[in-house]
Amino acid sequence: MRGLHTYLFGAPGAPEVLAVHGLTGHGRRWEDLGTGLLSDTRIIAPDLRGHGRSPWTPPWGIDTHVADLIEVLDEHATGPVVVVAHSYGGAIALHLAKSAPERVRGLVLLDPAIGLPPETMGRIAELVIAHPDYTDAAEARSEKVHGAWADVPAAALDADLAEHLVELENGRVGWRMSIPAVVASWGEMARDFVVPPPGTPTVLVQAMRVQPPYVTAEFRAALAETLGPDLTLADLDCDHMVAHAEPDEVAMLVRKLL
Repeated sequence: MRGLHTYLFGAPGAPEVLAVHGLTGHGRRWEDLGTGLLSDTRIIAPDLRGHGRSPWTPPWGIDTHVADLIEVLDEHATGPVVVVAHSYGGAIALHLAKSAPERVRGLVLLDPAIGLPPETMGRIAELVIAHPDYTDAAEARSEKVHGAWADVPAAALDADLAEHLVELENGRVGWRMSIPAVVASWGEMARDFVVPPPGTPTVLVQAMRVQPPYVTAEFRAALAETLGPDLTLADLDCDHMVAHAEPDEVAMLVRKLL
């Protein structure tokens, strides 16, 4: 199997950042940061397996995603990287730091989704199976506007639709992703959470408008106990799409670890 389709933004030779998108996303979501506020870094932003222009072949579990990301680092990174990761990408990043700590300089976790209630994850997976697509682009846009993308600028939302929404064989439209991979991934978010090794500089961002929260009190407590002074907490007044809603804050937090 060929490797992950990977976007490279910013300056070659600059400090390296591995950017990991969330479930149903794609690597190009990091483009605005990589060509703007963080243009003096080198952002390595793959489409995860089952997403975007990367292969859609199984398996789709976290362990496979970690192995895929290590291959991406082998190809594009010159040394340990700061990892900025959103939502389900945060869960994958935590497992990467646990499995290959020598590859990770630090973590910036943007509203990570990990250790979540199995019953809830099961219901969401069933909804994805029942409603995998949309009548048209207007319906897809409306779902985002009235959901996690409520505070994202319209231009960023339109750019995402232009990149990620595709016409399907049934005449409807859907995201450029594998539905079986997405369904499997909701189950992966119900796995017990892991924490990075002690001494790993870590920033945990919680999006405070997300209710019920993806970031549980138990996870926050476990990070604090393990990392102590190496943990920075940032509670932001935004919805789940943190990098789009609060790009200045995210860029500042990444620089904190660089």
